[in-house]
Amino acid sequence: MSAPAAPDIESSPGSPLGLHPAGRSSALPVLAVIAGIATFSAMDAMIKGAGLAVGVYTALLLRNLFGTVLTFPLWLSAGRPLPSRAVLKVHALRAAITSAMAALFFYGLVRIPMAEGIAISFVSPIIALYFAALFLGETIRPRAVVASLLGILGVLVITAGRLGSGAYSDEVIAGTAAILLSAVFYAMNLVLQRKQALLARPVEIAQFQNLLVTLIFLVFSPWLAVMPDPRSLLLILAGAVLATCALLFLSWGYARAETQVLLPIEYTGFFWAALLGWLMFGERLDLATVAGTILIVIGCWTGARNARVESQVPRKPPLT
Repeated sequence: MSAPAAPDIESSPGSPLGLHPAGRSSALPVLAVIAGIATFSAMDAMIKGAGLAVGVYTALLLRNLFGTVLTFPLWLSAGRPLPSRAVLKVHALRAAITSAMAALFFYGLVRIPMAEGIAISFVSPIIALYFAALFLGETIRPRAVVASLLGILGVLVITAGRLGSGAYSDEVIAGTAAILLSAVFYAMNLVLQRKQALLARPVEIAQFQNLLVTLIFLVFSPWLAVMPDPRSLLLILAGAVLATCALLFLSWGYARAETQVLLPIEYTGFFWAALLGWLMFGERLDLATVAGTILIVIGCWTGARNARVESQVPRKPPLT
């Protein structure tokens, strides 16, 4: 999933990933973030391809299992940090939210074009404004209401384009609804991720989220798991590797440049989704999707304008 937001990072010289204080201006952080968004989008495409072949459940179960294995050496090199009981509860809550978010997102993504799915998921930062008010006591300003209306209008434009073309089957309706519900869980995750980043280091967060999400999916394995074919297994492994690389690219970039400089680049995820959807699945981009995406992006910027710029802004959690 590649909705706009930034990674969990620790911007300090002592970070286990060797990050440095944010604020440096350079082309390299911009290139790193572009690479991170592109690799996350490629991960979405890999999991969509595997999900079409073996089902979303099996693809996500193995994706997180591989991610746990890939991040394990990083966790060892960071000194094997273990969470306290209170922090473990936060890890578990976020893992539960992430599991629901990922399952709904990829359930939808195998039923509608990638560009359309990513565009609809862009409403999550707008929804997060209301969760921040509910859970963090932040004030809902008039611009947040305007942002919400623009976001809703953007989604309506995208869906109206589908209805106008006669392309709305029951499967497409279910996929669109799933991605909208996934955006709600993602918005909850954005708020929770801020709290989690203050309690634990990035490597600990990645390792325990990967592990806990894997355990959650394993509960349903007797009923839902299937044996993947070799091609699907390679797609899932590639997705896990791509997500790990994306996390490193994004962490490096956001540690070295201001969020307000890098945030606009997040919306390039729509371009990568459209390109990969066309190359891998033969999906075509229509005018209604582009127009709706523009409205949603304007809504996101309206909601964020004049807001306090954080040195750490959450990104879609890697599903590794």
